This record gives sequence, structure tokens and C-alpha cells, in this order.
Amino acid sequence: MATVLNPVPMSTPSLEVPLPVELYLESTNRCNERCDQCPRTHLGREPEKDLTLAELRAITDQVPGLRRAVLHGLGEPLMNRELPAMVAHLRGRGVHVLFNTNALLLDERRGRALIEADLNELRVSLDGATPATYARVRGVNEKALPHIVANLRRFTALHRSLGAERPVASLWFTAMNENITELPRVVEIAAETGVPEVYVQRFIYFGSGLAREDQSFFARAHDRELALIQTAEARCRELGIRFRATGATTPAEYLARGEHHDPRPWSDCRRPYTLAYITAHGNVYSCCFAPFHPGRASERLLGNALDEPFAAIWNGPRYRAFRAAFASDTPWDQCAGCGTRWSL
Repeated sequence: MATVLNPVPMSTPSLEVPLPVELYLESTNRCNERCDQCPRTHLGREPEKDLTLAELRAITDQVPGLRRAVLHGLGEPLMNRELPAMVAHLRGRGVHVLFNTNALLLDERRGRALIEADLNELRVSLDGATPATYARVRGVNEKALPHIVANLRRFTALHRSLGAERPVASLWFTAMNENITELPRVVEIAAETGVPEVYVQRFIYFGSGLAREDQSFFARAHDRELALIQTAEARCRELGIRFRATGATTPAEYLARGEHHDPRPWSDCRRPYTLAYITAHGNVYSCCFAPFHPGRASERLLGNALDEPFAAIWNGPRYRAFRAAFASDTPWDQCAGCGTRWSL
């Protein structure tokens, strides 16, 4: 049976949108963990592939105004051997470069290569502060967390020994019912390993594994969760660690935000006009949330940046149809719930 795509209206807005200033480039879709809240574990995905340096250059060379590049997607970036070369190429253009990693592969060789490539940010996903919880959430054995903590200690020591300004390391904690009691301990791990920032990461649910609504605190945090946030925040102040949340807010404000009554909660998002998400196979989607949405990915596909000029995709009929729907009261599925399940 033929795939039914989101409709392309007979007439779509002809106004061209300037090329994006930010790209999410999936450096690999391979991973060495099986996180129970990740769509890679529970939803369909593309065949395993690493993006090559040549492919990255072919795509990004078409976006002269690129200012920010995020080199992660549904995979572990450190599994791509060309990652440091990708970082160095983009930094040579003055692009701000970052990625999330689980740090299992953050040995001295990789750490040194990333420092020498002048990576801006190294974000380490740490969704548990005890071996048992980390193993449960991330789909690994209980040896993983001690190994990651040791890797972080070595990396920050190397960073100091080289006198490097970058990358800025940070810990990213996805807050959910399964692990929220361990947030204060994550702060202690940051202090013990010399990591200067802790972020509370937005939790996105799609109905499988741990990615369920009953695990979410967004717009429904109670006294227990807020008290844990306050404890972590106070400890960060004592230790001189920056404590933040995804987006322009604090963790307490983010988790305690009231229920949304806006009939168009997605409408403040600027992603349709400023960024694109490109998989390791070159497939272009509207943003990094699109792969988290259940159903056929082809319904959200906007083009392939390895098969056609990026500008032709960005201002082509599929993208124009997507933006027209976004500006209406009936956006495509990946946008319809955005702003009610997680922060913008």
C-alpha cells in the first residue's frame, strides 16, 4: 500500500525563507546504549549509518550563513571516527558546534581530538546517578556509570592540563518519575568530575518503554519534584555549578509551568524558519522532535540533502506546505502537540 504523506496544498506560499542558521546533523544513528525512553529503541528507524565528513561538507557548504551545528540525533556521536574532523571543519568556518554523548567512549584519544578540534560544547547525558538506575534507564549494565564517571574525570583533567577554554562540559539529566530522586546526586557527580554545568533536559514521551505520559513532570510537577529541584539548585550554588533547564528557563520554572490553554501552543516556535534536522542518510525533517513522533517517518519527510540541493528542499513544495500548515490551525502531526508535552 502506498504511503500517505501529509498533504501538499494545491497552492502554497511562494515567499522564500532565508536558508537556516542552524542544522542538526546526525553524525551517526548507531548507538552503544538502548535507552528505554528513546525512539531509537522503540520506534522504527533508518538502517545504521555514519554520516561521512565528505557528506557533511557537501551539505553544510550549501548553507553559507550557518552559525550553529548540533552533531547528534538518534545515535552516539563518538562512534563516528570522523567526528573530530567534522568539528574542526565547522569550527574553521566559525560555526558553534556541540553534541550530546553518553561518554562511554570518551577515552583520552577522543577527548584530546575534540579539544584540538575546538569543540564548543560537550554535553553528557546522565539520566541516573546510581549504577542501577542508570542501567535501567539507559539499557546497559551496571558497570556503565562508574566507567562514564571515570571518563569524565580524565577528560576534565586533560582539559585543565592543556589549558583549553573549550569545550564547555555539561551534564544533561532527563527528569522523569523513574530517576528524579537522583537529581541531587547528579550535581555531586558534576562536582566530583569537574563539570561546571548541570541541565534538566526536557522529557519527550511517545507511549513506549519509559517514554510514557505518566513519567512526565511537565506542567504537573508536585511538591516532591520541586523540593528535589530546589535541593539540587541550592547545592549547585554552594559548589559554583551552573544549574539550568532546556530552553530559556530555570529547572523549577520549567517543571512547574502551568497547563497550557493556548489553542495553538506550537505557534511560538521558530524552528520551521531557522533550522533543519538531517539524518545520517541525508533525510531532512523539520526539527529534532520529528523523529520522536510515532507513525511513518515518510509522512514528515521534507527531502534528502544528499540527493538534491538543500536550497531546493528548504524552499520546495514540501517545506512550503509544512510551513503553511504550521501557520494554520492544523499543523502536521509532529507540531500539533508541541508546547503541551514539552517546552519550546
